[in-house]
Amino acid sequence: MVALAVVTLVLLGAVPSYFGFRTLSRDPVFDTLDSLDVPGWAAVKTVDDVSGSRWCLLDCRLRERTVTSDRAPQETTQVYEAALRSDGWTPWKVQRCPEQEEKGSYSCWRRDELTLDLWVREPTCVPPPVDGEPAIVPSPDPSAAAVACAGSLVSVKVRNAIDDERTRPQPTTDPSLTGEDPFPTISGDPLGELTPSPS
Repeated sequence: MVALAVVTLVLLGAVPSYFGFRTLSRDPVFDTLDSLDVPGWAAVKTVDDVSGSRWCLLDCRLRERTVTSDRAPQETTQVYEAALRSDGWTPWKVQRCPEQEEKGSYSCWRRDELTLDLWVREPTCVPPPVDGEPAIVPSPDPSAAAVACAGSLVSVKVRNAIDDERTRPQPTTDPSLTGEDPFPTISGDPLGELTPSPS
């Protein structure tokens, strides 16, 4: 009876607790990104960052991944876009993608309740500091810089679609739709003429 009670406690308590803790400690979105079918050269070094709440308390969760690739941005972009398509992501043509003009290739994607921003660009190569001071090279050799600064940098941002402002209707400032200009221009003295008091 004691053995049966111990086995029951283990099955009803320990096993669900283990799987629950594992689920809470690892974001499933990163597991999905890990399973993308990209070659090893396209994901040499990966850095993940998470902010916000999984349950969208105050702020929804924002997952950010930065990946270093050994090959040029154009080839890296093709590999990542093909991997996203094969994983069920669809290209998302939307305004404010990107929010501002960016160098490199920037594209937006949607799948189920998630949105994804993919930005592939040339890496920013900065010489390492020398004796605590930034290295300043007066006349760098272009060929040496090209060898040291090869490859590309990939940024992936995944948000919940409900928290992505691009999924919501965007306000308009067209006066024909609102009846008045929401940003009127005040000209002259805003207090106007003083009204004489009756005598």
